[in-house]
Amino acid sequence: MGETNEGDSGHVDLALRVLDAHVAFTKAQLLEPPGFLELVVEEVDGLLDEAEELTLAESVTREQIKAVAHKYAVQIPVEGAIPELVGEVAARLYHHRANDEIPVGEVVDSRRFDELAAAVADMGVTHRLVRLVLSSPVTVDACVEAVQRAVVTAVDDGRHADGGGLARTLRGALARLAEPAMPAIEDGVGRITRTGARFVLRGNRADADDVLLDTARETWRKHTGDSIGSFRDLVSAEDVEDAVVLTFEFWRTFRDTDYFHALLDEGIDHVFDKYGDTPLTELLAELGIGREDLIEEALRFGPSVLGKLDERGYLDAVVRRRLAPFYASAEFRAAVAGTG
Repeated sequence: MGETNEGDSGHVDLALRVLDAHVAFTKAQLLEPPGFLELVVEEVDGLLDEAEELTLAESVTREQIKAVAHKYAVQIPVEGAIPELVGEVAARLYHHRANDEIPVGEVVDSRRFDELAAAVADMGVTHRLVRLVLSSPVTVDACVEAVQRAVVTAVDDGRHADGGGLARTLRGALARLAEPAMPAIEDGVGRITRTGARFVLRGNRADADDVLLDTARETWRKHTGDSIGSFRDLVSAEDVEDAVVLTFEFWRTFRDTDYFHALLDEGIDHVFDKYGDTPLTELLAELGIGREDLIEEALRFGPSVLGKLDERGYLDAVVRRRLAPFYASAEFRAAVAGTG
C-alpha cells in the first residue's frame, strides 16, 4: 500500500513538473513574436493542406447551414438593443462633421456618376418601369386631378382675391360667375386633360429614358460642389430614425414569412449545388481569401489579444485549464508507468 502511495505521489510530482513545463512552452509559443509567427504559419499551412482534399459538402451539410441561417436570420430577436444601437449609430453618422467637410463630388466623381446613371438607364427593368408608369391609367388620372385642382384653386383664389381696384373686382365677378358652373367645368377640364395627357405621355415614351438620364446628370452636376451635409435639408435626423424603425418593423414580419424561408433555403441549395464538390481552398480563393490573408489577420489580432490576456493572468489560467486534465488522468499515469 505504501509502495502504491509512493508511486502515486511520484506520478503526481512528475505530472505537476511536466504540466508547468508544458504551460510555459505553450505560452512562449503564443507570446514570443518568432514563436507565434512560426505557429501561425504552420497552422495555416496545415489547414490549407487539409482543405485541398476536403470539399464543402464533406465538411458541412446543407441542412446544418440552413439551421444556422434560420437561427440568425429568423429566430434571433431584433428587439431591444439592436434597433436602438442601429438608430444611435445612424444618428451619429448623420451628424458627423465629415458630412460638412467633404463635397459630393469627392465621394462619387462626375465621370463615375455618368457611367452609373447610363448603366441604370440602359437596364431593361428601367425601360419597363418607365413604360409602365407612362402607360398606366393611374398616371393619367394623376394628371387630370392635378389640373382639376388647379382650376378649382384658381376660382377659389378669385373669390378671395387680394388687392383692390378694377382687377380685384373683375376676378371676383368672374369667380362668382364660374362657381355655379364648376361641376360642368371640372368635367370638361377632365375630358380635355385626359385626352391631352394620354397624347403627351404616349408621344414621350421613346424619349423618356433620355429625359430622365439628362435630368439626373444635370441635378448631379449642380450639387457636386455641395457638401454631403447640405442634403440634411432634404433628409432630416427624424427621417433617418423613421427609416430605421420602418426597416426593422418590415424585417421583423418579412423574415417570418414562408416566402423568405423559401428564398433563404433556395439560396443555400444553390451554393451547395455549385460549390458542394469544390475543395475548401478553391472556395476560399473564390471568396478572395488566400494564405497571406489568413496569416496577416492572425498576426494583426493575435499578439495584442494574447498580450492583454497574459497581462491580466488569463492566458496562464486558460492554457493550464486545457492541459491539466490530461496530467491528472489515468492515461498519463499509464503512459509514464515504469519510468523514473
